[in-house]
Amino acid sequence: MLRIGKKFADEMIAHTREEDPDECCGILSGADDSVAKLYRIKNATPSPYRYSMEPQEFLEAMLDSERNDWEMLAFYHSHTHSPAYPSQTDVRLAVDSWMLDVLYILVSLEDKEAPQIRAFQITEDGEIVEQQFELT
Repeated sequence: MLRIGKKFADEMIAHTREEDPDECCGILSGADDSVAKLYRIKNATPSPYRYSMEPQEFLEAMLDSERNDWEMLAFYHSHTHSPAYPSQTDVRLAVDSWMLDVLYILVSLEDKEAPQIRAFQITEDGEIVEQQFELT
């Protein structure tokens, strides 16, 4: 089960609020299913409805993770006006990218006073499976 420190959960929510109304995105890396680092990645296609991680920043995060013997555990992005559940676009992008060995974390500001964080596995068939995670 993925373990996310409260400071990383707070950082994802802060990032979501800063980019609102556009979606934000980033990467959670670490070892042994425990997050050690959050990388904010620029949304290369700023929009309230989609995100695309800026390729150079994605590469830098990947290389930094490798230098630290971490793996990319999860990709996160926000839904600023809808529930924390993958959209059809999110599923298509995950399947098309073949990045299916990471969790997809959604941060929703649908209720601005009570942001919601949920995690999902997306399969190669496009099936969405909610995953539990632990806040530490």
